[in-house]
Amino acid sequence: MSLRTPLSRARGLGSAKEGTHHWWMQRVTAVALIPLSLWFVITLMTVVGEEHAKVVAWIAHPFNAVLLIAFLFATFYHASLGLQVVIEDYLHEEATKIGLLLFMKFAMVLLGAFAILAVLRIAIGGAHV
Repeated sequence: MSLRTPLSRARGLGSAKEGTHHWWMQRVTAVALIPLSLWFVITLMTVVGEEHAKVVAWIAHPFNAVLLIAFLFATFYHASLGLQVVIEDYLHEEATKIGLLLFMKFAMVLLGAFAILAVLRIAIGGAHV
C-alpha cells in the first residue's frame, strides 16, 4: 500500500524533503519564545513608568541584554518563518510570491538587525546613549 496519490505516482514526484527543517525551526522558536516572552513581560513590568536612565540601565545589564537579544532574534526569525508559510500558501502568482518573500525576508532581517543593534549600543555604550 502506498500513501502517494495517483497523480504523484504518474509524475514520479515525491516530497522535496525541505519542509521538515522549516517546521522544526518554527516549533523550536515557538518553544524558545515561551520563557523569553514571560521573562520580557515580567521584567518589563518592573521598569514601566521609571525614568529613562533606569530603563537604559536595565537594558545595559549583561543578563538582560543577552536575553533581550535572544528574544528579538527568536521573535523576528519566528515571524519570518510564519509569514513565509502564509505567503507561500495564499499567493498563487509566482512573481508576486517571490517578490513578496524577498521583501519580507529583507524587511525582517533589517528590522531585526536594527533592534539588536539598538540593544548592543545600549549594552556596550552604557547609559550615555
